[in-house]
Amino acid sequence: MEASYKSESESEAWPGTQRPGTGTVSAANKSRFLPQTWRTWRELVPKEEDVVSPGEETVEALLGLVRSPHSPWALLNDSNAEDSFLRELAIRNPLMITDTFFYSYFRSLRVVDKEVTLVDKDLLKFLKLEELVLSANRIKEVDATNLPPTLKVLELYGNEISSMECLCAHPPAGLQHLGLGHNKLLGPLESLYVTADHWPNLVSLDLGFNDLTDLQSMVASLRTLRHLRLLVLQGNPLALVPYYRGLTIDSLAQLCVLDDITVSPNEKHLFRGLSLNGDLLAQEAQFVVTIGNIRGVLDTSVLDPEPGPEGPFVAYSYYVTYDFVRDEEGEAVEDTGELAEIVKPSPSSELLVEESPEEVGEDVIKDIVGGVTEEVEGSLESEVEESGESELSVISGPSTVLQTPRASAEELAKLRLRIDPRLCPSPGTVLFNTTHKPWAEVIPCGYEMQHSLRDLVPLKAFLLAGTTVTIVEEKILSWPVVLPAVDSPLSAKRGKGEKDKKGKEKDRKGQGEKEPAKEWKVPKKKKELPKELRQDPPILQVLGRGLVILEPLLAGEPLVSTVCNFGMVRTLTSDRLTLARDSKKIKKVAKKEKPKAVNPIYESDYHPEPLTVEVQIQLNQCRSAEEALRMFAV
Repeated sequence: MEASYKSESESEAWPGTQRPGTGTVSAANKSRFLPQTWRTWRELVPKEEDVVSPGEETVEALLGLVRSPHSPWALLNDSNAEDSFLRELAIRNPLMITDTFFYSYFRSLRVVDKEVTLVDKDLLKFLKLEELVLSANRIKEVDATNLPPTLKVLELYGNEISSMECLCAHPPAGLQHLGLGHNKLLGPLESLYVTADHWPNLVSLDLGFNDLTDLQSMVASLRTLRHLRLLVLQGNPLALVPYYRGLTIDSLAQLCVLDDITVSPNEKHLFRGLSLNGDLLAQEAQFVVTIGNIRGVLDTSVLDPEPGPEGPFVAYSYYVTYDFVRDEEGEAVEDTGELAEIVKPSPSSELLVEESPEEVGEDVIKDIVGGVTEEVEGSLESEVEESGESELSVISGPSTVLQTPRASAEELAKLRLRIDPRLCPSPGTVLFNTTHKPWAEVIPCGYEMQHSLRDLVPLKAFLLAGTTVTIVEEKILSWPVVLPAVDSPLSAKRGKGEKDKKGKEKDRKGQGEKEPAKEWKVPKKKKELPKELRQDPPILQVLGRGLVILEPLLAGEPLVSTVCNFGMVRTLTSDRLTLARDSKKIKKVAKKEKPKAVNPIYESDYHPEPLTVEVQIQLNQCRSAEEALRMFAV
């Protein structure tokens, strides 16, 4: 007969029963069965000479209380037949509940989440114990000599065990299942403790979510376990290499289930022979990061004033950054963007004084909207032709934005450059960024980067923490380079030549010669940007920032694909300004054609698109032995 007591039912049945010094398994186990008054079982058993008082319940009444589902003493829903038997036995014949019966009856013992730190020798009193579950405690070492030799199942999930060596001193010979997942097993020597010399009858082994890194040594030791049928290794750094599943399946021919996935005959065929060359495979993990489209970006340029002849000329670009773990052992990965570029002037500097779109007052925005409305109703086409603005020019209007003064090279050199803390990578990681793109309704990043890493332990910690994705707006102010006026002999010669030319024309008139035909005047060119511009350091603004969870890659999923949503950043006012600016462009491109009608934006049907970016991170996995040898053979 078997009885199993779960930690949840224990805490509900006996609240507040933890006594000082219950760090051992036996103390935590005994505390479950004692009432709050700390009276022993012998004190609760009625003596034979005691006479039942008229007001005391009969045996039948007590049995009805424990059997009724509406009774306060009813068993929990997950209780088994053994639990019911023990309760009724305590009512019918309480004298049988002795220490001898207690230790000889139980075959399954669960002490879960009870702050246990020591497996003491009192466990040897359980003469028929076959299953021992000590999960979610604080056990660092297990003295195997204190484990009952009758054990067939031993679970130590969620503890602080750093090595299996303590279990191998005197392991239970008949153990069939060993669960050591979510511990702190680390180092290549752990493979020495999973051999048939220590566990000759092991059928199931769970070492998931530790820090094991040497796959080749691990499968070589597991090959000695002839009865092994179920194996869990996912969550370890060694499971991140692309050929992990194939090499494990081909090395352990008798394996039926790997990481809770049945081993199919097709898998065995595809990876046949891979274990013969396992020592030649490089131990590295490969990830492919893909960043797609950005949507919902606010067009900040429509809030800027029109640049004058002395500037500033404003250019905006947008890009996405993410951090990825630094590979200390492998070769350095080529960055798409240097971290040194992610700088901006110190706010204490007076050389660059400009307000962000959020700081522009409502009155200013209303003035801009009013000016735009008048321009749209009037002749927008003529204004565009006369202004000669580039595509980066903005609609003019009243504004309180201060014009940036021009500064000398010495003054610009005094600018203190600093990195925005939100754009700094986490310790041990490198910051990557996509190519800078101009504003659009949908900004296509088209970014793809492969990361190869050999230092697998930090990689696991990085995947558990996740990566931070940021959308950045870069604003660059450009100023024309003014050259000093210098008198040169060429200008004097040019003046003298013009005088001679006029004199010759007068002589020809006096001699009766006809005047040459007048040349047609060449129309003036449109205003163009100066050829030489001086750029200020970029001004960066974080538009959106969020965490991408990467733990599924560690748990066996090959792909994490998500759309990071940073909420709404566009407003009705900004979209109206953008619409008016776009209508200018349409009329400028199609002068003779009928321009396409642009629907105005009304508040009733205004539904802006949120700021989002598409992110995808894939863990490379080999699909056959041939592919693994071709890509990772040393």
